Amino acid sequence: MPAAPSPSADWLRQRLAARRALPDAILRAEAETIPAAVLVPIVARASGLTVLLTQRTAHLRDHAGQVSFPGGRCETRDATAIDTALRESQEEVGIEAAQVEVLGILPEHHTSTGFRITPVVGLVAPPLNLRLDDFEVAEIFEVPLAFLLDAANYRRETVIVDGQPRSFWTVPWRGYFIWGATASILVSLRDALSSRA
Repeated sequence: MPAAPSPSADWLRQRLAARRALPDAILRAEAETIPAAVLVPIVARASGLTVLLTQRTAHLRDHAGQVSFPGGRCETRDATAIDTALRESQEEVGIEAAQVEVLGILPEHHTSTGFRITPVVGLVAPPLNLRLDDFEVAEIFEVPLAFLLDAANYRRETVIVDGQPRSFWTVPWRGYFIWGATASILVSLRDALSSRA
């Protein structure tokens, strides 16, 4: 089904209504996985909806230099994935929890580095007044949601790792290379918003 050319906040709420009813799973460690959560921040700009992304700093131990969503590991004080996503977003980029209307939760994503990521979709009301954590975040940028809903903007890449082919999604955007878990989460968002259910 083709994506709406100019998705609105009400359209977004309607598309994710079924995912709002999902229970908030308590974040527990599973064998060989690290529970984590990210906020998929959809910003309600006057010019249209955008998705906010970060470029991680080059010195980080995990996923250095990659494009990502604000988020991180679950901490003992976090009861749910939503708690983790909102806390980490405030710490990393300064998005306040009061500015976020949580719309739903996308399927978990497992990374080759051992993380089990729960994506939390939230509608964010400007003004953002962002404050970047310089240790973790090199920069932020926004991509129009309409661009990310167009399947033609996604590519499937394959590389050989230890003699085995590994495929992953990529989304090039104005000099940024979005790939890995972030691109996979964007595919999940696109699919959720494009489905008739």
